[in-house]
Formats: sequence, C-alpha cells, structure tokens
Amino acid sequence: MAQLALDVKGLSKSYGNKVVLDNLSFTAAMNDFSVVCGKPGNGKSVLVRTIMGLETVDAGSIIVRGKDVAQVSAGERNIGYVPQSFALYPHYSVKENIEYPLVLSKASEAEKKEAVERVSELLRIKDLLQKKPDQLSGGQKQRVAIARGLAKSTDVYVLDDPLVGLDFKLRERLIDDLRKTQEELKVSFVYLTSDPLEALSLARTVMILANGKIVQQDSLDVVYDQPNSIASMNSLGFPEANVLPGELSGTTFTSVLGSIKVKMDTNSSKVVAGIRPEGFVVGSGSGSFDGKISLLENLGSEFAVYFNVKNTNL
Repeated sequence: MAQLALDVKGLSKSYGNKVVLDNLSFTAAMNDFSVVCGKPGNGKSVLVRTIMGLETVDAGSIIVRGKDVAQVSAGERNIGYVPQSFALYPHYSVKENIEYPLVLSKASEAEKKEAVERVSELLRIKDLLQKKPDQLSGGQKQRVAIARGLAKSTDVYVLDDPLVGLDFKLRERLIDDLRKTQEELKVSFVYLTSDPLEALSLARTVMILANGKIVQQDSLDVVYDQPNSIASMNSLGFPEANVLPGELSGTTFTSVLGSIKVKMDTNSSKVVAGIRPEGFVVGSGSGSFDGKISLLENLGSEFAVYFNVKNTNL
C-alpha cells in the first residue's frame, strides 16, 4: 500500500462540554488535491489548528508520511500552511514576506532564492517582489500569502480557506492557479473550505465535514453522485438540495410531490429524500405536480426557481 501524505485517526477535541472534533478520521494521498468541505461551525478551523500543531488534541493520531506527529511541535511537522487571512508584514517587501518562514527555519540564502523564484513564477508575482503590501490589490495580496505558504520545501500543504472574501472573478483565477500549482509541484494539497463551488472546482478527493466528523470520503464524482447523507448532498450543492420527508412502503416513496419507485436499503417507514435543484424540470404528464412560484433568482446563465407545493417550499 502506498504511503499516505496525511492519515488522521480518531481525532477528538472539546472545549469544556462542547465537542468540536468527534472521533474524526480521514486520509489524504500523496500527489492528490483533497478538499475537506463543510458548513461553518462544524469544526473546520479547529481541525486546521490541530493538524498544524497550533492546538493540542484530546485523543487521536495525526500521521504525516507514516509518523505520528500529534504530540510534536508545530515547527517540527514539516507541513506547509496557507492561512485564511493575508497576514502580510506591512514593512516587508513581497520577497521578504515570502522568505519569512524560511528565515525562521534558518534556510540558506540559496534555498531562499530558489524558493522565491519557484513560487513567484508559479503564482505569477515576479513583478511584485520589490513592492510592499500596501501597493498590492486584494488578489495580489492573496497570491503573495499563498506563495509564502508554498515556499516551504515539503510535500504536504494545508490550505485553510485561502480564497474566502475574494470576489468571484479573483477566486476563479486563483482556483485555476491553485489547481495548476498542485499538479506542477506533484505534492499533496489538503484544502479546507465551506464553499461548495470551490470544492467542485478543485477536488479530486472530497471529505465531508459535519458535526465534527468526516461523514463521507471518496472521489468527487462518487460523493456528488452518491451522497450518503443530506449533509454530504448539501455540502456540495448550490443551491442546496430539497429535503422531502415522506413514507416508504416496500419500494414506493410517498411525499407531497406524489409517489415514486425507489431502491432503498432500510427497514424504516419514515424517510427523507434529497433532490438537487437540477433534478426538477418544467413539464407535464406522469410524475408532474402543481406548485406556486414564490421567487425567481437570476444567476446569470440560469434561474433559480423557488416554489411552494402544499405548504412545502422547494
């Protein structure tokens, strides 16, 4: 079996009576773009901090390249880190900001020069190296922050929602840059986000984080097409899926929309169905139902249609 870049086993973390990470486990393969995706408030920030060694764990293992580092200091874990905020030093040039983690690790001048050249080329910021942060746009600052995180010479990088707060066009360009950077470096990226569009655009492997646990891990296609829970379905859906409570009798599921034949492995008669917005089409005939449109939302290339069926909002 090939060595994993990161193997998190049974990670638990509580603050008083509040459980934040609950026996959480996942793996990240070498040379893979893995995305941990979950709604805000599900433990993402604490998970990042425990992996990076900025928080202690109550229980569990954090195995990096075959070695358990759960009790090892942050500086000894050899994991690259791109934080959520820019956190650039205003009195340093872009070049000096990128070099800063290497200075702390006592890298040689040759190592610093090679790292700056490598990441500035990858992220297209060579012309910014002598500028100060106050001379940069928001997108340029984020490129510098990402470059600084990638300057560390390692094969495992944790990226904590680095595109949050950027406008759509900037995010679109940086998503493309991040994907190309990971492919060119041939390293493992573990990317944490609450944005389903980022997860869909970047991930080869997806881990769904809900209530302090990883509730599903698989390839992007499998998690999207075969979600094992409403949490998985909604974490990768925009707009979110429609959740319909109903009753199951044999192979017949009945809800306010009517009855359909389903394949479901359960002994329960009370079940819920999740239907993505794109699962509906306008039409008539078998399987159709009447509803009242309550809102039309223009998304540019398409419309989101909200409607009410027998006091149920879809």
